[in-house]
Amino acid sequence: MEIRFQTKEESNKQQQEDFLKLSKVERFYAFLRLSERISRFPMKNKVDKNKGNFIIVIKSK
Repeated sequence: MEIRFQTKEESNKQQQEDFLKLSKVERFYAFLRLSERISRFPMKNKVDKNKGNFIIVIKSK
């Protein structure tokens, strides 16, 4: 493990460079992993996306 002391701008630039070094497929998988991790992040005010919506069900004969 390496500890670096750097500014936020330097850190962001390093993260971007590291990300761009990945192949397109590796970038895509990194995006999916990040998306999955974000969905598990705890939230105080979880918004119900279906609140106020209704569903129309058309039954076939």
